[in-house]
Parts: sequence; C-alpha cells; structure tokens
Amino acid sequence: MTTRSPWRPVALLAGLVLLTAACGGGTTRSDVAAQQSSAPATAASASANPNAPLKQGLKIAFLPKQVNNPYFTIADEGGITAAKEFGGEGKEVGPSDASASSQVSYINTLIQQRQDAIVIAANDPNAVVPALKQAMAAGVKVVSFDSDTAPDGRHVFVNQAGAEDLGRTQVQLLAEQLGHKGKIAVLSATPNATNQNTWIEFMKDELSKPEYKDMELVKVAYGNDDDQKSFTETQGLLRSYPDLAGIISPTTVGIAAAARYLSESPSKGKVKLTGLGTPNQLRKFVKDGTIEAFELWNPADLGYLASYAAAALASGQITGAEGEKFKAGKLGEYTVGANGEVLLGKPTVFNKDNIDDFDF
Repeated sequence: MTTRSPWRPVALLAGLVLLTAACGGGTTRSDVAAQQSSAPATAASASANPNAPLKQGLKIAFLPKQVNNPYFTIADEGGITAAKEFGGEGKEVGPSDASASSQVSYINTLIQQRQDAIVIAANDPNAVVPALKQAMAAGVKVVSFDSDTAPDGRHVFVNQAGAEDLGRTQVQLLAEQLGHKGKIAVLSATPNATNQNTWIEFMKDELSKPEYKDMELVKVAYGNDDDQKSFTETQGLLRSYPDLAGIISPTTVGIAAAARYLSESPSKGKVKLTGLGTPNQLRKFVKDGTIEAFELWNPADLGYLASYAAAALASGQITGAEGEKFKAGKLGEYTVGANGEVLLGKPTVFNKDNIDDFDF
C-alpha cells in the first residue's frame, strides 16, 4: 500500500461513514500465492500514457458485496463523489445478500449498459471472474476494492491496507489487552470473503510466534456480515467457551454486533474485543469500557481512490502494470504495485484518547 497519512482532521472526514467490514472468506495463504501467480488482466499490447487527460463523462458503477451495508454505502459514496470531481457519473448497484454468485447478474447488466468501469468488492474471488472477463472483453475496465478477485478478473486491486499489516496488528492489539494469555476467537464475515480469510491466515501466523505461546485460537465463527447472526454467533462463542478471553472481529458489522452483546452481558470488560470498525459506530462502546482499542482505514477514501483508479484506466493513464502512477484528487499520487495492487495507507488505532478526534 502506498504509504500515506490516511486519516484527516474531523472537518475533512465529515460525511465519511462506516467501515464495514470486511471481507472475505476462505482464502488461505497458499490460495493467495496461487492467485498472485496469475498476471492481472492487463492487455499485453496496451500502453500507458500518464499525461493523458481524464476523459469526461465516464460512467463508473460500484458493485459492493451487498447494498444497504453501511460500510459499502460510505465507500461507494466516496467513489461517486470522486466521479463528480473528474466530470464522470457514478452509481451503486448490487445484491441485498453477500452470497458468492449474487453479483454475477449485476455484472452482466452493467456490460449491457456499456459502463466504462466496474468497481467491485468481490464476495468470492473466483465466482465473479468469468463475468468480469466478459466485461473486460467488452472494453469495460475493472477495479476490485476492499475484497479482491483472482488477478485475471480485474485490472487493478485497490487495497485498504496491507493484508499482513491488518492481520498481525489485530492480534497484537488483542494480545496487549490480554497480557498475551488466554483463549481467543475470531468473528468473521462470510466464509468466502477474500480479505477476511487472508487476514485470518496472517493472524494464525502471528499467533504461532513464541510470544503468543499462552494464547490459543479456539474458533473462527462466521456472522455473514449480518447483524443478528453476528450477535447470535457472539453469544454462541461465550456459551461454548465460558473461559474465552478475547474476540477479534475484522468486520464492521461483526464488531458492532459483538460489542452490543458484550455491553449487555456479564462478560463486559472481561472478554476483550477488537477488530475493524468505525469511530462513530463504536464510540459509545469505547467510552463504556466494552472495547479498549480497535483499528480501521477510511472507507470513503478507499472508494474515492478506487474511482480515480477506474478513471485512470478508462482514460489510458494506466493499464494496471507495476510502477505506473496516477493522481487521485485530494489523496495525491499513487503507484501501482505488484499484481496490480494499489494500497490506500496504514490503519489507525482508535481508543478513548483519540476517538473523539474523528467523525465517520
């Protein structure tokens, strides 16, 4: 990820909302390595012209994992705002559920509508690839963000933060709160969410280090990015493991549901909770002692960056090849990394000392 200061003062963050979590599913580290062995879908004959102006009137469609999800609402609004800045037109379309194949019909419709670019957060890294390949064959530029597809299903992947950073730092946050001792669980989103499972693999690797010898991961539960199911899964974890010491929930839906359950239970303050969430979403739980610290990036900035990446592709400024550069409005210049990845910036840790400095 491009090293940037991803957080801005409250005034610049107003209107940016919930980071919902995240992401993805059953991808293992070996799966990721296998996917990365495939080159991103950059046409061999394409050449970038970094001095080309951004085309006017570009049509960019944002396809989240599911609509009416607070995190993606904010991320997509950030992208639509960017599209207006460069004279384009952005819109959000998508399914109401986050199943693996639910996005395919929307991709097919967007091809028929002759969109210039599709910005997608993939529910499954492989299920959407055939449809996305059809889109690219029809001249549509494809940007994945938040949760990646297999590399041959897109031109560029805009990642919120390095997967390794996110996986390891969540374990480190919880370990600090537990004194590096106790049984812990993970409350994830859907089993197939690419980013979630990649983070979890790095969590497991972090936990294998000697300093965590007294910590044990006893369960990975899935709330499917549904508030009630995540709430019920939290309840189930505490019933199944009455000596549970901590929970990591790398999804904004999951951490909010878990916090709500813990805040009303005898486990409040005893079972530590961390993960990925937004300040506005979790502020009351930090102040009442349910949560000590959590982390996140700026979802609106993520959508904003993805929108500019889509425009740069559609305008010929970049093709998705490593080393290419493009400007992303207020965020500045970014460089395309290996495997077509563009990194937004490092996550920020929120706690009672700084949470009131942020409004999103």
